[in-house]
Amino acid sequence: MKQGVILLLLLTSIAGFSQSNKTALTKHFEAYYLQMKKQGDVRGVINALTHLNVLEPSEARKDTLGFFYSNSGQHVQAINLLGTEKDSKASDLAVEVKARSLKALNQPQLAVQQFDIMFGRKPDIYVAYDLADLNLQIGKTVEATTYIKYGLENTSDEDMLPFYESNPPYQVPLKAAFKYQEGLLKYNEDKNNIDAAVTKIDEAILIAPNFTLAKHIRQLLLNQKEAGAAGNITPRPNVPASEEN
Repeated sequence: MKQGVILLLLLTSIAGFSQSNKTALTKHFEAYYLQMKKQGDVRGVINALTHLNVLEPSEARKDTLGFFYSNSGQHVQAINLLGTEKDSKASDLAVEVKARSLKALNQPQLAVQQFDIMFGRKPDIYVAYDLADLNLQIGKTVEATTYIKYGLENTSDEDMLPFYESNPPYQVPLKAAFKYQEGLLKYNEDKNNIDAAVTKIDEAILIAPNFTLAKHIRQLLLNQKEAGAAGNITPRPNVPASEEN
């Protein structure tokens, strides 16, 4: 009986010590996290959040860690942490991180599912552009048509979109970008009717004379028409410079 009481007291003491140690570690890494954020040290922030997520796991903490991974170009790590599942109950932050990371990793089939959730929660012209782009990549022209139509109807002349395929990067009115996508849509619907695609791309260039990508694709289409061969033209139009490597 006495040995049992001693053992119980020993276990209680160990448990109390472990909890005290865990609390001290949590406070340490919380302070470390705040200091790394203050210093702008992303690697330190990721390290601190990883420790905190091990000590006291939470969805909010995991989502924040995923955001810092993605925002620093570590998209594989972000996806390994958050997964690729289409989860309608996931936080707005988690859905956006998965969408952006999957797009950066050139996984349009998976990325479009996350952007669908984003658009369903809060319709947005820039999300519509991503959805049109991704649906064109995977050959879903009906869906692409819906988002291009939404974009053209809701975009103002002040809305701009950056492009990073050239150095230096540049930006064009979002309306021109949707017109460019409309040209790609025409081509995907009928690869023998290149003139219809070029007409829409010309409209985009008229709005944005500096639209280098549109000019490049226009020339590819004209070269293809001259050669008499149909092929797939599905460029990735606006990958940030940090994601190109």
